[in-house]
Amino acid sequence: MTIDNDDLINSIMASLGRIDAIKLEDIPNIDLYMDQLTTFMDERLKKATRHPGEDKILTKTMINNYAKNDLLPPPVRKKYSKDHLILLIFIFYLKNILSINDIQTLLEPLKNRFHHSDDELNLSKIYELAYELQKEELEPCIDDLKKKYEKSLTTFEDDNLSDEEKKKMQMFSFITLLSYDVYVKKLLIEKILDNITGAGDNAAKDKKKEKPAKDKKK
Repeated sequence: MTIDNDDLINSIMASLGRIDAIKLEDIPNIDLYMDQLTTFMDERLKKATRHPGEDKILTKTMINNYAKNDLLPPPVRKKYSKDHLILLIFIFYLKNILSINDIQTLLEPLKNRFHHSDDELNLSKIYELAYELQKEELEPCIDDLKKKYEKSLTTFEDDNLSDEEKKKMQMFSFITLLSYDVYVKKLLIEKILDNITGAGDNAAKDKKKEKPAKDKKK
């Protein structure tokens, strides 16, 4: 099977430009029961999964676990509000890169704004800001991906490889560039969250307390 890297990457780039993030006005203003909530999330977020139509978006078990782990306030009379949905949308995206504890730390200020009135800094206003930031970031993100792909095409040019092998190795280079980018950004996020919780300071203190093992004389 012949791999056409250019066609593949161009197709993926085009699909990124069609990412359909949920607008604030599309989030229901009425309280929803669990089944209504999961149906809404499935319909609106399935395109954001690796295998649309197959991958689970949010199940009842997941949502109950988020409530148990203090990521999500409990429902009121088994109904979930617009603020619940906003938090769940954030959780959906964050759970792919962060641990439950890190998400809890990051969302704590948002939870403190849960069910605040319209004339305050509420979750709707926070979500709208995040949505706008995401829109602004999409085009630079695609430009950066194109640059990384072009750079990957300069690798393995002088090696004695068949066209098919060269395409595979250049795709390896591209994925390596993307992976390192994700690794660095994920590490940065974790360091920032550690600083918020004081976990980084505690780890440093614990390290200082460790005494080096003394060599035993024979």
